[in-house]
Amino acid sequence: MTKAAAKSRAQGKGRRVDPAARTRVRALLGDAPRRADLLIEFLHRIQDAEGHLGVALLAALAEELRLSQVEVFEVASFYHHFDVVREGETPPPGLTVRVCESVACEMAGSAQLLARLRATLGAGVRIQPVPCVGRCAQAPVAVVHQYPVAPATVDAVAAAVAAGARDCPTPHAPSAPEEFAVLRALLAASAPREQVFATLEESGLRGMGGAGFPAGRKWRIVAAQDAPRMLVVNADEGEPGTFKDRLLLETGAQRFLEGMLIAAWAIDAEACTIYLRDEYAGVRAHLAGAIAALQAEWRAGEAWRLPEIDLRRGAGAYICGEESAMIESIEGRRGLPRLRPPYVAERGLWNRPTLVHNVETLWWVPEILAQGAAAFAGHGRRGRQGLRSFSVSGRVADPGVKLAPAGITLRELVDEHCGGMLPGHELHAYLPGGASGGILPASLAGLPLDFGTLEEHGCFIGSAAIVVLSQHDRVREVAQGLMEFLRKESCGQCTPCRVGTARAAALMSEPEWDVPLLIDLAQVMRDASICGLGQAAPNPLLSALRHFPAEFSGAERAAFEESQ
Repeated sequence: MTKAAAKSRAQGKGRRVDPAARTRVRALLGDAPRRADLLIEFLHRIQDAEGHLGVALLAALAEELRLSQVEVFEVASFYHHFDVVREGETPPPGLTVRVCESVACEMAGSAQLLARLRATLGAGVRIQPVPCVGRCAQAPVAVVHQYPVAPATVDAVAAAVAAGARDCPTPHAPSAPEEFAVLRALLAASAPREQVFATLEESGLRGMGGAGFPAGRKWRIVAAQDAPRMLVVNADEGEPGTFKDRLLLETGAQRFLEGMLIAAWAIDAEACTIYLRDEYAGVRAHLAGAIAALQAEWRAGEAWRLPEIDLRRGAGAYICGEESAMIESIEGRRGLPRLRPPYVAERGLWNRPTLVHNVETLWWVPEILAQGAAAFAGHGRRGRQGLRSFSVSGRVADPGVKLAPAGITLRELVDEHCGGMLPGHELHAYLPGGASGGILPASLAGLPLDFGTLEEHGCFIGSAAIVVLSQHDRVREVAQGLMEFLRKESCGQCTPCRVGTARAAALMSEPEWDVPLLIDLAQVMRDASICGLGQAAPNPLLSALRHFPAEFSGAERAAFEESQ
């Protein structure tokens, strides 16, 4: 072995750690425990302080956490909200303005807003198109650092930049923990957990994050697993068109926390982890305050020991809405979905049985237990049970989060809760479940909006992200934009999704679609993708071909009909 090789081996592989970078990283981490699962949290600390992630600081962070440099670099480069600056590269400007380019914002003119901002704002500001930021009812939306400007105009954004606006306002002060009346009543009465499971089952409450699995049954399944058990809350609502969880957390964080703690008590969870999307900076501050107040004031003599509550910050990855990818992210890795089985109810966070719910599901729990199963179940229409929050955006007069009965139709939702269509707009189509939920025509606006009612038409309700289109919108172009979004958000782990979404997006950008090839790609993605992103990615393109033949040429229509 040469002297140079021996020296290199003694120093270890990778970049040598700069002493100044080591000192800076140690100062930023403070007395936080040096755990590998906190890698993403630490990357946020560095980026928040420095404005980007330089390779010298990444090397120092790897040393501090006793990770290889490649492990730290691959995580930092996986998430959209981290700016990794390599040697010789120019760091980004000190201020970033993000302009949403998702469906509702695109219809409201975000492309024109983006172009005008680039021509108006100075060189010291980075103007960046981004996917949905969770404020679709106020489209178009721009975010100055973390400060949302909604609806956004060039003047409003320029004013926010000039005023130095950077941080998202915190919605409300934390409520007093004494408000946890339902939880305290359960503890005081030593209520049997079986009774809670049965009440949830009778209510018909289902998972509101997209899958719609019966909540009571899920609790039973996890509770039957060997201890210790974990609870994880998926508050990473990245589905374009979805913003209900943000509103529920802004206006009812205490109620959500109570529902979470009731679930933790019911399954005897050792700890609770809330994974919150990074765009919700104001909600994060609000929740952190509410959790701190709860932990400080929960009396030592309570009948139940409060579990550890860990609030984690996402970093801009749509794939982390998939439960196993989210768990990978919580554990400090890239958000790559796991192969199943085993399911997370059997082996989830830290390889332990894990109950995963989204915000809205837990938000309903206290009310159901207080009012009874029948009171909740009785709200449904057309044989459906319960209420749910619909995120409605697009060409309606009054968009927003609408609390409505399960089983309501799109026409009823628009007429009864949204003030009808915008003047000059007629219902042409709608997305019932965000980017991957497919697209339905106005002729099917009488279908019940619920689980199991849309699948025969190639769609699903998912998280109830309703985007309403009018005669001024082309479904073909919307489908193309959705496929491009899914291409960018594919984690790249499996070939059918990674290559399939990229190839489909390219084919759909052509003036004439190669329909037979697109249908072959769709079948492969559905059959062979690891997770729901790839499996559902073909829904928009197939919906467009199936339900909107007038937007395609005769050859395209003939090719589709021949394939059926």
